[in-house]
Amino acid sequence: MASRVLWKGAISFGLVHIPVALHTATSEKGLDFDWLDKRSMDPVGYKRINKKTGKEIDKDDIVKGIAYENNHYVVLSDEEIKAAYPKTTQTIAIEGFVKAGEIPFVYLDRPYYLAPVGKGDKVYALLRETLLKTQRVGVARVVIQTKQHLAALIPSGPALILNLLRWGDAIRPWTELDLPAAGTKGVGLSERELKMAEQLVDDMAMKWDPERFHDEFTEQVMALVQQKVKAGQTETVVQPEAVEVKAPGADIIDLTELLQRSLRRGSAGGGSGERAPQHRAAASRQPKAATARAKVKRHAA
Repeated sequence: MASRVLWKGAISFGLVHIPVALHTATSEKGLDFDWLDKRSMDPVGYKRINKKTGKEIDKDDIVKGIAYENNHYVVLSDEEIKAAYPKTTQTIAIEGFVKAGEIPFVYLDRPYYLAPVGKGDKVYALLRETLLKTQRVGVARVVIQTKQHLAALIPSGPALILNLLRWGDAIRPWTELDLPAAGTKGVGLSERELKMAEQLVDDMAMKWDPERFHDEFTEQVMALVQQKVKAGQTETVVQPEAVEVKAPGADIIDLTELLQRSLRRGSAGGGSGERAPQHRAAASRQPKAATARAKVKRHAA
């Protein structure tokens, strides 16, 4: 099955824009148990229920609120929420480059593949090979639909991976945990114990092969499903079709000139960490940002 384009935009660093398309890099393989009405085999959907009265209410009677303390809310209108949405620029704006091993695993969230579009192959390959050679990854901001994300731009084989990152305030400090002190002396580890543990690790050393590992629960349930299919014990449920939104491509101008201008600007501006101005020469014409309505979770009392 062909990979579906989720988003089109450009990677931006210095004065260089690399037109790219965003593709999913993972798929959810867990079991999805849908609710069905056993009398008619119709899907059972979400109902808006007043938790105090137990009665269903009309969507026009629902407002969105943020709890600022227990049982106390600030109500926000749809217009106020919409005004707070970040501006969609269709740009993966690189703010700097860090060493490849500097970002802890706990910050990594969801990965996506980036593929060049239009005439972006050469400049895409330039960034990929440069990151591989320098052993660095790009730290960037990107707005997807109406949500702003922090992300790492990571070279992997022939691809560039855009790995969304968790914000710093979403990571709980390990100071809340009762952990043993770093090093061997704090818990009295002996040299003999360390050598035995190292030997065990060496004995169990292997090359990473994801095909060796399987979700046994899913496999057993799906085997049961196949048995029921062969026995004719099935029901038909019609699901809605997904709609794909396509964005226009982009053109590239002279790469060498853009790199030279970026380096000159970096020298004049006092370092590569300074962000480029809003109105700058670009290697692509940016597609217009697609508008989308964000879903805001209702916090229940």
